[in-house]
Parts: sequence; C-alpha cells; structure tokens
Amino acid sequence: MALAFLDNFRLLARYNRWINQRLYDACEALSDEERKRERGAFFGSIHRTLNHLVVADQIWLRRFVQCGLDNGATLASLSASVLDLPAGSRLDTVLFDDWPALRVKREQLDAAIEAWVAEMPDGHLQFTMRYGNSKGVQRAHPLWQAISHFFNHQTHHRAQVTTLLTQAGVDIGVTDLIALL
Repeated sequence: MALAFLDNFRLLARYNRWINQRLYDACEALSDEERKRERGAFFGSIHRTLNHLVVADQIWLRRFVQCGLDNGATLASLSASVLDLPAGSRLDTVLFDDWPALRVKREQLDAAIEAWVAEMPDGHLQFTMRYGNSKGVQRAHPLWQAISHFFNHQTHHRAQVTTLLTQAGVDIGVTDLIALL
C-alpha cells in the first residue's frame, strides 16, 4: 500500500513539472502587462496566481521538512535555497515581480519536489504531520493526506490560470494527467 502511495506521488510530481512547464510556456505568449492584468480571479492576475503557488508550495514544503525532522528523517532535496521564503510572507505575497525570476523559482521548486518524492523512504507517508495553518489553527493528520492536498492545491490554481489564459486567447492544449503517460 505505501509503495502505491509513493508511486502515485512520484507520478504527480512528474506531472506537476510537466504541466508547469507547459503552463509557463503558454504564459510567454502574453506580455508582462497582460500576465499582470487584473482579471477578477481569486488572486487577480495570472502573475499573482502563479506567485501564490510558489508561496504556498514553499509553505507546504517547509511543513513537510519539519514533519520529517519531527520523525527523525532528513531529505536533502528540500534545502534552504529551495525554501527561501522571506519571513512574513502571506499567501498573496508577490515574491517575484520579474517574470523570468518567477519562472526560474518555479523550475527550482518543481525539480526539488520531484527529487523529494523520489528520495522519500518507506514509512514516511505514515508520519503524523503537526503544524499551524495560516490562521494559526493547529492541525495533525497523516503526512500522505497533506501531500495529497499539496498536489490538489496546485491543480486547482493551475486550472484558474488555464481559464484566464483561454480568456486571453492563449490555448495551453491538453492538460490531462493521462496525456503525460
């Protein structure tokens, strides 16, 4: 059972990198002004939504690191240079106003996520993860549930960006996981 979960997360990490590459490539069809245009989405613009994903990924990855440490496991792929989120960052913080810098950070995160799930040992997914959410509410649940949320969250916001791209006249093409296989 644990191997099936690990294999699933490894597939999701591979898909995550693949679809983010395609998404960012599609965004290149827009000018910086168009990527940053207020479009009525939850985070406003395509650029702000993509920044949100970088912030949220770093928050979750830091929690995953702490969960590992709490259980005596260290995974080298989630280094300080990957998780360099400035203190006080919120879910709507724009870390990268510069498009190329945002893209580089996304690529760095995707590579680290793929390496992280590749090196994850058996039993790791059964760790109990304890953390405070962005509102300070204390949470505890199996790590595999948090990782499931992590990948689902990315899919949710990428869907918003693909909708915004479509409305802006950019077709990203097929986004289905099965297209990767």
